[in-house]
Amino acid sequence: MTGPGLTSHNAPRIECVLGDITHEVTDAIVNAANSTLLGGGGVDGAIHRAAGPALLAACREVRRLQYPDGLPVGQAVATTAGRLACRWVIHTVGPNWRWGQTDPALLASCFRRSLQVAQEVGAASVAFPAISAGVYGWSAAAVAKVAAEVALGERTGWAGIKSVRFVLFSQQVFEAFQRAFA
Repeated sequence: MTGPGLTSHNAPRIECVLGDITHEVTDAIVNAANSTLLGGGGVDGAIHRAAGPALLAACREVRRLQYPDGLPVGQAVATTAGRLACRWVIHTVGPNWRWGQTDPALLASCFRRSLQVAQEVGAASVAFPAISAGVYGWSAAAVAKVAAEVALGERTGWAGIKSVRFVLFSQQVFEAFQRAFA
């Protein structure tokens, strides 16, 4: 969906777009992070590079104060956004299919907890990547199905959130999300 998104009374507008999440002008973007929160490859690395050293410093502080052993799979935490156009980065650790983390409930928790954290910080708009669809080995179709189930199944419960965008890095992933939200 690049045109009108899905909406209903008191529910956020939901859109799926092909693009680069680091260029999103939303209140918050979600980072498909690893448990260290200290940067990595894929979306995580791109977000850290675009945000600059302030994001790494904020993540180090979260590790020091809240998660000394790393952020658990399925959980989410917000930091400032450094040089990004958004105000917050919400970090979530997706399950790694290649390591046997194949329970869709873990993936659903990433989307759900990220939306809860967005509410907690007061974000009215949030952009998501396809969590776990890259190097973590989940199929784009499986990620899209879980994302749609969480976003559509609970969207009247996301008070204060007016817009949810799924910003997808490839045509294949974009099409999988289009199918899931159709």
